[in-house]
Amino acid sequence: MSSQPEVAVGSAKQRVEARLKVTGRAPFTADHGTAHGLEEVAHAVIVDSSVGRGRITSIDTTEADAVPGVVRVISHANAPTLPYDDNAGRSLNPPGERLRVFQDDRVLFFGQPVAVVVADTLEAAQHAARLVEVRYDAEDPVTDLGAAPADEPVRYSRGDAEEALGSAPVRLDLTYRLARNHHNPMEPHATVARWEGDRLTVWDKTQWVGDGTQRELSTVFGLPREQVRVISPYLGGAFGSALRCWPHVTIAALAARETGRPVKLVLTRRQLYTGTGFRPAYEYRLRIGADRHGRVLATDHDIRSETSSYETFTEAVTAPGQTLYRTPHVRQAYRTVPLDVNTPTWMRGPGFASGVHVLETALDELAHELGIDPIELRRRNEPEQDEVSGLPFSTRRLLECYAVGAREFGWAERNPTPGSTRDGNWLVGIGTASAVCETGRSAARASVQLRVDGTALVQSATSDMGPGTYTSMTQIAADELGVDLDDVVFRLGDSDLPPAPSHSGSKTTASVGSAVLDGARQVRQKAVELAVADTRSPLYGADPADVVVAHGVLRSRNDPARRDSYRALIGRNGRSRLEAIGAYVPPTGQSHSMSAYGAVFAEVGVDSALGLVRIRRMLAVYDVGRIINPLLADSQAVGGMVGGIGMALLERTVTDHRDGRIVNANLADYLVPVSADVHDLRAIFLDGRDDHADPLGVKGLGEVVQVGVAPAIANAVFHATGRRVRELPITVEALL
Repeated sequence: MSSQPEVAVGSAKQRVEARLKVTGRAPFTADHGTAHGLEEVAHAVIVDSSVGRGRITSIDTTEADAVPGVVRVISHANAPTLPYDDNAGRSLNPPGERLRVFQDDRVLFFGQPVAVVVADTLEAAQHAARLVEVRYDAEDPVTDLGAAPADEPVRYSRGDAEEALGSAPVRLDLTYRLARNHHNPMEPHATVARWEGDRLTVWDKTQWVGDGTQRELSTVFGLPREQVRVISPYLGGAFGSALRCWPHVTIAALAARETGRPVKLVLTRRQLYTGTGFRPAYEYRLRIGADRHGRVLATDHDIRSETSSYETFTEAVTAPGQTLYRTPHVRQAYRTVPLDVNTPTWMRGPGFASGVHVLETALDELAHELGIDPIELRRRNEPEQDEVSGLPFSTRRLLECYAVGAREFGWAERNPTPGSTRDGNWLVGIGTASAVCETGRSAARASVQLRVDGTALVQSATSDMGPGTYTSMTQIAADELGVDLDDVVFRLGDSDLPPAPSHSGSKTTASVGSAVLDGARQVRQKAVELAVADTRSPLYGADPADVVVAHGVLRSRNDPARRDSYRALIGRNGRSRLEAIGAYVPPTGQSHSMSAYGAVFAEVGVDSALGLVRIRRMLAVYDVGRIINPLLADSQAVGGMVGGIGMALLERTVTDHRDGRIVNANLADYLVPVSADVHDLRAIFLDGRDDHADPLGVKGLGEVVQVGVAPAIANAVFHATGRRVRELPITVEALL
């Protein structure tokens, strides 16, 4: 911990880039063009496959080529062979063979890119794309999770689940179905690509400029990584959709190379459903055995999830069932089902949101079966240590979250009998569920420069898709350097900057923030050492440990009259700046089990005649370690709750299994929560820090806030109606 006084960290500071965004001066990917030094930018429009499986037999571009302004139409018929060097296990590519655009005539899913039209204007490219005639030798696609064979399962076990289930006094056998969800960020995915000789620069919507997009493009085109630069200063939401370098990025770069011009490619809203990934659908059977006091003895998890035919996507859906509660006997079989679809990807609370939904709904069913209060049931199954590793918890304040939440939400006034509370025509119910997500940490670096004018420039190749990276890093640097917030500029989103991990897994603050902390500490120490060694400084000869810095002024703690300033010190010594590279590397091995926790409470109203579900109020209490900025943390929590409302009540991707077409690939038919769906949402963060996790004491917040929301709502719906719905989203039809 630093001896520096903390002024910015822990304060509810407004986003430092807020004015740029609300005035339209923050350039998102598709905004880059002539105003940003790109001359003669051409526009690219993708032609998608109209069959779900098969081969292309012919592509006729005659009419498209004749459209004024069309520069080129590229497909497998005329595209060059690309190296596509192996990149499995890196750039977050799952095992398998990633989609190789325009390299052969195969069609693997409906909506797969089969050609791209490049034209002088967007309108010309759009018109010409509609004129490209593609013929296929089509086959019947397999897109139904419930009707397709699965791969060999990944298994986990401890104890003897089958024997324990057979002898358990209370047994439940439950099957849950969770719909596919799409991210639907406000900003569509876009790429602008430019070649200068054999050097490629792309402006891309990405959550990982370095080992993500940069590495993938270098392997696709067979280039050294240093010849690929990726720039992504602002993201209009992503929720995981921008973690991979998707095929359209390669298409934009290929089109730019083939035409010799910068090329801009923006996916349409419809294309986002097949051009990027999604949270996979699940069929999840859970058998649970307990004694009559509510102590869980055994669980058996049989999980099926969708993946593509060419890559095997998995996520941490099994983790909650292994670690969330004390369970002596556990057996899990996690099967992926290859389908003729594009590859799923991570979505907020990946794996945990789905796995926790099943586990927490099942525990609510068990509590009802036994007549035990749902919070009390969880207390009786609280583990003493990590059930998998045997490690002690760094902090696990889940029961404290429940205690605070129950008090604040009025849980004690809840009538436990389902269907017993009414408000006019509305049946009212209250439900609760746990939230958990593992604490992520990765190696990161950051450069810190303290300049002669007293301002600081801090840089790292991280991202900010909305949680407030610009602001939190600025706060961390300002406090550690001892300067005002307005005197720090943080730059991100450029692969030329010091490397950072993917902007995902709730690890950005822990990882990049710790690197910023280290770099700022080094620079401050250099300034202190320079001052005490400078015969012209009032601090000459002082003990460096006695010097503190605030507002850019160095002073002696024991003699405040002895003071110097960064500006005077650096200038007097003929320097332009003091600088350092901060680094953070997680320790090898792990002494503690580290996760973020929460307790989510929901009150719903269900129209007794129409089956409509409305969220009346929600509260979530979190154990997430230190809070860098309460305003940003609250924004994250509310956003996670809104996402969880969508998962519980609205969001579902619908596929026509006859041809693999997604029939609701738009924001009119794919429903997401709007203002009318969101009322009283509140978050509380337990005060504290986790010093086992990282130097900052944070545990991660961005993922856990969506976990536990859907089951809390589902449990509230049951409490309101007495009807248990084991399928997401919960629809009107299920409640009528």
